[in-house]
Amino acid sequence: MTLSLLEEIKSKLEKGQKLHDLTKEQESLIKELKLISAKKIIYVANVDEKGINGNQYTKIVAQIANEEKAPFMIISSKIEEDLAQMDDIEKKEYLEMLGLNEPGLDKLSKIAYELLDLITFFTAGPKEVRGWPIKKGTVAKKAASEIHSDIERGFIRAEVISFDDYVKSGGEKQAKEMGLVRLEGKDYIIQDGDVVYFRFNV
Repeated sequence: MTLSLLEEIKSKLEKGQKLHDLTKEQESLIKELKLISAKKIIYVANVDEKGINGNQYTKIVAQIANEEKAPFMIISSKIEEDLAQMDDIEKKEYLEMLGLNEPGLDKLSKIAYELLDLITFFTAGPKEVRGWPIKKGTVAKKAASEIHSDIERGFIRAEVISFDDYVKSGGEKQAKEMGLVRLEGKDYIIQDGDVVYFRFNV
């Protein structure tokens, strides 16, 4: 960690500024300091149903977020509570009535993933399908460690189906029959939505 970087950080903190405009290299250098002011922030304004498209208070929060170059969104916990109790058809109709494209929690999740530079890969079996969040740019062998360190240690190869191909084919068996399963090595960079089966031996 360079002295000049520490002096820059010290100056910002003394001015009451957050450390959101650092480069990725700078973020990496100060990671060990675990500074609260360097944490990523999303500004979320919780409103009643009438304020879902904004009001005088959300404008204030939006201005603060804009000044800090941080993401901002409006959400209504009451609407989210109502949506949680509806089936898919009711949700769609309710969202259309409100003029919304998606539930607020879905939007918040997407913003958080983008802010934290995350993607999701999936493992699928006869009993369950599970998503695993990882950093963008993670290679297959390292991604395997999210499931278990033994899989990383004994990594042989990854059998990969893209999410679109998995859905289009109707599952792993059909994807294999259609030749949509790729064999990838340890340095393959996992893509968002990949469905992966790890071959390993320990």
